[in-house]
Amino acid sequence: QVQLVESGGGLVQPGGSLKLSCTTSGFAFSRYAMSWYRQAPGKERELVAAIPGPGGIPNYAYSVKGRFTISRDNAKNTLYLQMNSLKPEDTAVYSCNARAVPNDYWGQGTQVTVSS
Repeated sequence: QVQLVESGGGLVQPGGSLKLSCTTSGFAFSRYAMSWYRQAPGKERELVAAIPGPGGIPNYAYSVKGRFTISRDNAKNTLYLQMNSLKPEDTAVYSCNARAVPNDYWGQGTQVTVSS
């Protein structure tokens, strides 16, 4: 059974940091391109950061470049998102995605709220 479980979300003040984790099971994690998406209320889901399979180079949305870092631990089947210098506009539900055609798996998401 495929599972992707996000954790690490919460309430943080502007300028603060959070580290999200996506723990996975049930598929060959190291062979999948992994991504973080977010969706704010009333807005479309957007790609935040992506890290391809072996040897790939991460890429980031312009709005988070220089503040967020995506990484993966293939030995632990886990994806991470380190978020620094958080802004109120980063408030959203963050979800992880695993993709290797034709498979496309999603987690349930974790809420991140940036507010003073």
